[in-house]
Amino acid sequence: MMKQSDWYLVENSDEIASPALLVYPDRIEQNIKTMIAVAGDVKRLRPHIKTHKTAEIVKMQMQYGINKFKCATIAEAELLAQCEAQDVLLAMQPVGINIQRFFKLKDAYPETQFSTLVDDIDNAKSIAEVASKEQKRISLWIDINVGMNRTGIEPDERAEELFQFISADENIVAKGFHVYDGHLRNPDFDKRKKDCDAAFEKVVALKNRLKDIDVEVKEIIAGGSPSFPVHAIRKDVDLSPGTVLLWDAGYGGLFPEMKMLTAAVLMTRIISKPSKGILTSDLGHKSLASEMPFPRVELLNASDLEQVSQSEEHFVFKTENPGDYKIGDVLYAIPMHICPTVAKYQELMVVENNKVVNQWKVAARGQKITV
Repeated sequence: MMKQSDWYLVENSDEIASPALLVYPDRIEQNIKTMIAVAGDVKRLRPHIKTHKTAEIVKMQMQYGINKFKCATIAEAELLAQCEAQDVLLAMQPVGINIQRFFKLKDAYPETQFSTLVDDIDNAKSIAEVASKEQKRISLWIDINVGMNRTGIEPDERAEELFQFISADENIVAKGFHVYDGHLRNPDFDKRKKDCDAAFEKVVALKNRLKDIDVEVKEIIAGGSPSFPVHAIRKDVDLSPGTVLLWDAGYGGLFPEMKMLTAAVLMTRIISKPSKGILTSDLGHKSLASEMPFPRVELLNASDLEQVSQSEEHFVFKTENPGDYKIGDVLYAIPMHICPTVAKYQELMVVENNKVVNQWKVAARGQKITV
């Protein structure tokens, strides 16, 4: 009989080719419930699907009343539309041909309300020109940079000018502010809250300056997974966690107070013992995100193995107990970073009651579905 601590084990692992990415629907469902409890109101949630890119997980959320979503690619936006999601934000400023693709997406799925981001007034004007030619209105948010320095516009006079422009243009519906603060991840909740609050004060100040000139900011979407519980405390702010659905060892180690469950586990096998004390598994770069420093995984059933190196097809471990392992042994590992790891798999292996019972297609792992 399986112990509760053996929740991740797969009895029919002999039927599964490795490496494989296993997912556990009961744990995903519990994470959805926790996410809703933290938000306090399901209507505040706009979860990001960049982590899982999978229709079945979208539909699990929809069964709990979540009907607003965020995504990073047009393929992800199309997947959401195919799932009949009501409200989809493409949280990546479209440029070049992606502007036309976004309008094609709107045409292909008229039942879904699509919106996207801008952080540059010239690009906003380009989008408005296309909207005018297409004789369609487009819904835009401005992406606010509160210190991550990856995308967005700093909440200064340029942001005021940009929001005034999208509010005044007849081809644009000004939705509000999008604020991502993924750089704020202090493991101490009180310190993380202090950092998030300080960054968010600049957003509130920008909103108030616009109000003073009779420009209304109707909505704000704030945060990702690390700042999710902080922004949940605020009023009138929508929340967009993403990693919380599958979770990983990186966030699990930093934010245990969030009480999310690991719901995705890598299954790999020992394929070689090339020298004394060295074991090699089949978990290479092509099967596990490699942008993280070592350790890149948390091993669940082999805690004595030291992670040494990784290449395209191989992951090398060092051990003082080589006799405990043989060729073909199965190892279970939680990735430190789940989001780019999922995109390496065509299917997720679905585990229920310690058996793989189904496969879920990672439908939006590429850049295009049809549009």
